[in-house]
Amino acid sequence: MPRGRTSMEKIREIIRLRECNLSERAISRTLRVSRPVVKEYIAKIRAAELTYDTIRDMDDTTLTEIIKGNRQTNSKRFQDLSQKFEYIATELKRPGVTIGRLWEEYRAEHPDGYSYSQFCFHFQCWRETSELTMHIEHKVGDKMFIDFAGKKLHITDKKTGEMTEVEVFVAILAASQYTYVEAVRSQQKVDFISVTQNAFHYFGGGPRLTVPDCLKSAVTKPCKYEPDINPEYSDMAKHYQTVISPARPGHPKDKALVEGAVRIVYNWIYAALRDRIFVSLTELNQAIREELEKYNAKPMQKLGVSRKAHFQQIEKAALCPLPTERYVIRNFKTLKVQFNYHIYLSEDKHYYSVPYRFRGKQVKVIYTGSNIEIFYKNQRIAFHKRTHKAPKGYTTIPEHMPERHRRASDWNPERLITWAGKLGKYVEEIVTAILNERPHPEQAYRTCLGVLNLTKKYDKERLNKACRIALSFQYHSYKGIKNILDNNLENKQLEFFDESSDSYRHSQHQNIRGNHYYNTKENIL
Repeated sequence: MPRGRTSMEKIREIIRLRECNLSERAISRTLRVSRPVVKEYIAKIRAAELTYDTIRDMDDTTLTEIIKGNRQTNSKRFQDLSQKFEYIATELKRPGVTIGRLWEEYRAEHPDGYSYSQFCFHFQCWRETSELTMHIEHKVGDKMFIDFAGKKLHITDKKTGEMTEVEVFVAILAASQYTYVEAVRSQQKVDFISVTQNAFHYFGGGPRLTVPDCLKSAVTKPCKYEPDINPEYSDMAKHYQTVISPARPGHPKDKALVEGAVRIVYNWIYAALRDRIFVSLTELNQAIREELEKYNAKPMQKLGVSRKAHFQQIEKAALCPLPTERYVIRNFKTLKVQFNYHIYLSEDKHYYSVPYRFRGKQVKVIYTGSNIEIFYKNQRIAFHKRTHKAPKGYTTIPEHMPERHRRASDWNPERLITWAGKLGKYVEEIVTAILNERPHPEQAYRTCLGVLNLTKKYDKERLNKACRIALSFQYHSYKGIKNILDNNLENKQLEFFDESSDSYRHSQHQNIRGNHYYNTKENIL
C-alpha cells in the first residue's frame, strides 16, 4: 500500500478532486494527505482504468484490493522517462511542438515505453511538483471567493426598538468580479451553507473552486498546508460540483479579491442604507439586493463594462450547471452499533436499528431533518425516517432482527389480550395480570403464549375454569395453571367460589379462626 494510512473515503475524494482539475498540491492541502501519496493513488487508479464514478459506490474491500494489485514495478522504464522531463518542458515552448509529437519520438526511442496517457500523466506530475513561480490569471468559472464583512448591519424590533446585529456575507467570482451580498443571522454552519447555496443560485452555476476564509463553519481545523474541511460543508460542495480550498491563515493575499469586494460593499451598500431602519431580515435583504444590482450594473473603470455584463460575456457559460434540487443539509456522525443492533442518535434521544450482524461495528451515520442513512465501509446498510416524538424509544425494522427476536416481536399486549378474551373471561384476566406483573415484555409474552397454547391439550372451558382458580390463589403463572389442569383441580375447587357475587370465599371449618378471633382483647395482647 502507499505510504500513510489514508482512508478509503479520502482515496475516493482524491480521485474526485483530480477529475475536477484540482492540482495535486491543492488536493494535498485540502485533504491533509502528502503530495507523494496523492500522486501514487492517482497513478494506481488510472493504471486500473477507473474513474471516480466507478469507485464512488465500490465497497472498501474491493477498492483496497485494486490498489494493492497495481504497484509500480517497472522502475527502469520510469527512470528512462524521468530523464527526459526537462527536455520535454523546454521543447514544448517551441512553436508547433506538441506533447503528442514528443511522445511519438519517445516511443521511437523506447518501443516498450509508456502509453500516451501514462506519458502525459507522469510528465504532468513532474511539472506540477517542480518549483516554479508563475503569474496566475483567474480562469473563467474557476474560483469564487467568499467571506463575511467585519462590520455588521442590524435589524430593529418594532415593539421594543432593540437592535440585533446580523452578519453580511460577500461572494465574488474571480474572473468577472460579479458580486453577491446577503445578510444572515450568524456565521454558524446552517446559515453559512444556506448563503453559499444562495450565491451559487444567484450566479446561476457553481465555480470549480470555492475559497472561504478559515471560519469554523468551513474549516474544523485550520492549517497553512492541510486544513480539515467541515464534513457538512464538504458534502454541500459535492452537491454543487465544486471544491473547497480555504485561504491560508494569515495570508490575506489568498483572498484579496473578496477583501476588496468587502471594502466596496461598505462604500456602496452600507453607505446607502446607513439612515434606514429595517424590522426584519427579509426587508434588509431586499434593500441590499436593490443596491447590489446597482453596484453590479455600474461600469468598471478599467474595463469600461459592468460586472454583470462582463459576467454574462465571459463567465456565465463556464460555471458548472446547478443541480435540479437545492442541497439539503446532512449531518455526519460515527457511532458504534450497540449490543441490541441499534445505534443511539442523541439529537432524537432515540434508537434506530441496523442488521444484527453489524453489532459492535463502527458505522457512519448521515442524517437530515427527515431521514437517517447508516453506512458500513461505504455501503448503506440501513435507512430510517427520523422520529422526534419518542424519546428513549426504538425504531426497528423486522428484517434487521435475528429470527428468534423476530418471532417474539410479532406479539404485543393487545393481540394477546384479544386472543385470551376469545377463550374466556378468566383467561383474559390472568393474561392481563401476567402482562402487568412481568418486568420484561418478552418474558410476559412467553408466559402468556404458554397459557394460551394450553388449549392444544385442554378445551377452553377447562382452561377458563383453571384460570378462575389460579386467580383466586394468585397463581399468575403458566406452571400454576398447567398444574391445576394436569391434576383435574379446576372443578374440585369450585366450592370456594361464590357465583352470585363473582368473588371467592373460604370454607368454614374448625381450623379457620375467623376475624372474631383477632378482635378479642386477650388475643390482641
